[in-house]
Amino acid sequence: MSPARPLLREPTDWSAAALRVRLARRHRSERLFRLAGLGALLLAGLFLAFLLFTIIRDGASGFRHSEVAVTVTFDPQSVRSGDYVGLMQRSARALPVAGDVVSEGAWVALREAVAADPALVGQTRTMWVPARSSIDLLAKGKFDLAQPALSRGVSDADVAAWRALAAAGRLRQGFNLDFLTGSASTSPELAGIWGAALGSLLTLAITIAIAFPVGVFAAIYLQEFAPRNRWTDLIEVSINNLAAVPSIIFGLLGLAVFLNFAGLPRSAPLVGGLTLALMTLPVIVIAARAAIGAVSPGVRDAALAVGASRLQTVFDHVLPQALPGILTGTIIGMARALGETAPLLLIGMRAFVADVPHGLAAPATVLPVQIFLWSDDAQRGFIEKTSAAIIVLLLVLVLLNSLAIVLRNHFERRA
Repeated sequence: MSPARPLLREPTDWSAAALRVRLARRHRSERLFRLAGLGALLLAGLFLAFLLFTIIRDGASGFRHSEVAVTVTFDPQSVRSGDYVGLMQRSARALPVAGDVVSEGAWVALREAVAADPALVGQTRTMWVPARSSIDLLAKGKFDLAQPALSRGVSDADVAAWRALAAAGRLRQGFNLDFLTGSASTSPELAGIWGAALGSLLTLAITIAIAFPVGVFAAIYLQEFAPRNRWTDLIEVSINNLAAVPSIIFGLLGLAVFLNFAGLPRSAPLVGGLTLALMTLPVIVIAARAAIGAVSPGVRDAALAVGASRLQTVFDHVLPQALPGILTGTIIGMARALGETAPLLLIGMRAFVADVPHGLAAPATVLPVQIFLWSDDAQRGFIEKTSAAIIVLLLVLVLLNSLAIVLRNHFERRA
């Protein structure tokens, strides 16, 4: 019996009214989806632009500072006794203004000048020293002088002193190098971020030194060597869950293990790095496993076919091809660790540290915590310092992400 012949389908009538309506509905849905996607991108771009504009507007002035010209007579007796504070106070009282207009730390400039040039002793020189925060903010136009004195945040005496200094030519503005090279201070005009930045670098060094090798080796074992059983499945599920745990939980873990149990020094980069390493480790393991699993099975088969051992196959053939993805995931994890605040607050890295850390066990703070502390300060001068520190932190994050892209492209070309 001959096989049944297939039923012939009538050709589609593209001119039919019902079909034209269906096509028009599909095209309309596609246009609406594209418009919705474009609108979402524009909305996200507007929010990002507004955020950057606000931060740059408020923080750009933090990289500038005002200085007052003070005529100083370097009295030999004051210099010998180290009474630079009194010397600065006597010199400031000779200014043609009423009230305090120089920073309480302005005497440091006199000490540094004498240390750099001992011949100044006994001479009279005009020194440019940091202005007090209110004078500095007035020079930057941070106050609305059209408002009453009680609501504008600055007294009439400060306004009169600022105008008198400006009229006498004893006030100038310049780049605030001390902001990039100094440490925390109770005076906004003297506060700097170098101490917090160095603390962040030391903390990240400990984090990457522990999390990267442990995370990569754990990923290699789980992906290439671990037997497939319920214990391996339990470990994999635990790692995935740890990657989603809130960072403050790792802070509690660091407090219990490293401080209370191990007795390590509080507020030290060593403890901060260990805590952030625990937080970053699951992210690195997941990223490394995904990168290793993405390598073609043919690479493994070819290496084993020519007599390579499983260890040689992994480290000589699989790992080099997975390295771009591993490094990208690692650097993104480091960028996340750089911006963390909650776990470091719990291990004591919110302490006021007026000096630059000189070791892994020395007291220190980090950039996110420094930003948090400045934002919580009541003095108005710390507002611009907060935004300026955010700009520095964003630049560091951009550099880390750019480094991830460069490393990925470099190793992809090599592979």
